[in-house]
Amino acid sequence: EARSPLNGARIVARAWCDPAFKARLIADPKTACLEMGIDATSINEFVVLENTDKLRHMVVCTLCSCYPRAILGRPPDWYKSFNYRQRTVNDPRGVMREFGLVLPDDVEVRVHDSTADIRYLVLPLRPKGTDNLSAAELEKLITRDSMIGVMDALPAVPR
Repeated sequence: EARSPLNGARIVARAWCDPAFKARLIADPKTACLEMGIDATSINEFVVLENTDKLRHMVVCTLCSCYPRAILGRPPDWYKSFNYRQRTVNDPRGVMREFGLVLPDDVEVRVHDSTADIRYLVLPLRPKGTDNLSAAELEKLITRDSMIGVMDALPAVPR
C-alpha cells in the first residue's frame, strides 16, 4: 500500500510548489525522493522528465513492463499490454488521444523506453489556475497516467 501512485503525486505536487526541490528532483531523483521518505534506491537509474508547453514525454517499456514501482505502485494492465507497447512507439499521439489528450501539432512528443536499468517519471505540467492550491490539493490533480505521460494532470476544480 505504501507503493502507490500517491507517492508520485506527492513528489510532483512538491516539485510544483517548491522550485528548489524541483531542481533537486530533476538533478538527483533518488535523493529528492529520500527527502520525502520514499525509497527509490532499488531503481538503477531514475530520470525525471519535465513536460513543457512545447514538449511532452511519454513512457513505455517495449520489452516487458519495466516501471518505477516505488514511485507509482503496480503498473496498470494496459501498460504491460503488447498493444500499448507497440502503439506508443508507432503512434504516441494516437495513444494520447485515446486517453483524452489532444496536443497541438507544434508540441513535440518524445517517447522514452524504460528498461531493467532505467526508469522514468514524467513531471506533468501544473494545471492553470492552481497557484492558490496547497500541495495536498494539488496531489488530487496528479494521476498515475499523467506521470506516465499519456495524459495531463487533471484541471483545477473552481472553488
